[in-house]
Amino acid sequence: MSASAPSSSTFVVQRNGQPATAEALASLAFAGHAHFTAMQVRGGRVRGLDLHLARLRFASQTLFGQALPDDAVRAHLRAALAAGPADLSLTATVYSPAGEFTVADAAPELLIRTGPPSNGPAGPLTLAAIEHERFLPAVKHVGEGAKTQLLRQAATQGFDDTAFLDRQGRLGEASIWNLAFWDGQAVVWPEADVLAGTTMDIVRRQLDRLGVPQRSQVLRRTDLPALAGAVVMNSWTPGVAVHRIGDVALPAAPAFVELLQRAYEAEALVSP
Repeated sequence: MSASAPSSSTFVVQRNGQPATAEALASLAFAGHAHFTAMQVRGGRVRGLDLHLARLRFASQTLFGQALPDDAVRAHLRAALAAGPADLSLTATVYSPAGEFTVADAAPELLIRTGPPSNGPAGPLTLAAIEHERFLPAVKHVGEGAKTQLLRQAATQGFDDTAFLDRQGRLGEASIWNLAFWDGQAVVWPEADVLAGTTMDIVRRQLDRLGVPQRSQVLRRTDLPALAGAVVMNSWTPGVAVHRIGDVALPAAPAFVELLQRAYEAEALVSP
């Protein structure tokens, strides 16, 4: 889709800072070897820009052995933001024009699309507990059909979404979310091989500044009854309450959700 005439109701799609034509996008229609970061833009600014840039650098080095300079990424972000409304959702995807199933080297390129802003679901949510381990868990890569399939499986079981258990029975993350828990005094992050979300990292550093205790801990389903609350978080929101994981009910913890929201909002919005 071309982004030649953007408005508040249309998507902007740009490739390397220019409107993306159908021809340019054709080779990407079914591509699965790429990575991305997603963010909410408010007033033309974003939270955690440094974290998004670091995520793209790390993932590009992991997948392609090279990365776009931060200055180039920021220039492309500015071009996309200039073409759309002040408040929006943005996804920046880095891919190799060499395509899949090849070891050919090519400089990575950047595809950006924007759409309406989102604050995520209101919750509370119920999560199925399903065994699943992501390939390259530290990379936010595309082509993860398992996530959608397991989400659909959870829905057929009467749940809103799914949390993942690894082969050791450790809780790690949810389908498109990080998990966070509350023990009544401290924020507890599951210790497992997970993708560290930008919102998660924003919240963690702001909790440190607020002097709120937090720790990482191995959590299994048998540990859940001792906890005082749970949430999921991603680029949409720093906290949606979770009231059940599998067959374990979790207490409502509105003060926990409010604390995470306060920490998130303490992070400054910055312009690319």
